[in-house]
Amino acid sequence: MNMTKTGGCLCGAVRYVIEGEPLMAAVCHCRNCQKQAGTAMSVLIGVRDEQISITGELKTYEDRGESGDPVWRRFCGHCGSPILSDLPSQQGLHFVKAGTLDDVSGLEPKLHFWTVSAQPWVRFADDAVKFDRTPG
Repeated sequence: MNMTKTGGCLCGAVRYVIEGEPLMAAVCHCRNCQKQAGTAMSVLIGVRDEQISITGELKTYEDRGESGDPVWRRFCGHCGSPILSDLPSQQGLHFVKAGTLDDVSGLEPKLHFWTVSAQPWVRFADDAVKFDRTPG
């Protein structure tokens, strides 16, 4: 059975369709994701290029991770909703901001990255897989 997921930004100018199951669901606790999301973490789903189609215009902010490598943070230029992050080191993959999904009911991320900078009040599930930083 082919799963189709849809989502978009707050104002509706950017919409996307994802075909098939995401490769992963994860939470990033790095300070840059916290700042971009305006909260304690960024919940992401990883999808391949061929799985996602996007309508509307995305603006790009070129951020830098701790490694110095670029992180392209893509967002709606009208309402500012973060939509996805692209890493040049991960060609062919997009990391979609899961909060922009129309239906988040099936979302259950188990992977947690950058737990070294997780907010002290964040609690992890017993079966969470935690990495101090991004494994590499």
